[in-house]
Amino acid sequence: MPRSFDEVSVGDQLGPVTVPVARETLVAYAGASLDQNPIHQDEVFAKSVGLPDVIAHGMWTMGAAGTVVADWAGDAGRVVEYGTRFTSMVVVPSSGAELEVSGVVKSLDEAARRATVELTATSGGQKVLGRALAIVQLD
Repeated sequence: MPRSFDEVSVGDQLGPVTVPVARETLVAYAGASLDQNPIHQDEVFAKSVGLPDVIAHGMWTMGAAGTVVADWAGDAGRVVEYGTRFTSMVVVPSSGAELEVSGVVKSLDEAARRATVELTATSGGQKVLGRALAIVQLD
């Protein structure tokens, strides 16, 4: 059910939500996105170019964090703007990894009935997204 503007306040928290990521996830994402860069699938290659291991696609990471906001809003179509900067990698060893996503309502626009949500995304104790902001249309 879509979230109502009247039930949201500045300071409201989203999450934290843990999003698991396995290498199979990256293979599936590579197929869907057509990003077949071997740093996302081939451990030997990733390490040969100086990475600690296979890494998640940046756009997968951004999308996973965006899904947390969409779930909070009650409908992905309510996320009318979303942007971020990539600050670190999500390293995905053979045992898998986790992306931890949380957020806070930073401001409300009563006239437009929109909320600005600031997201925090970490993996392995490192912040992986910076300046992650979503604007959400509320009922």
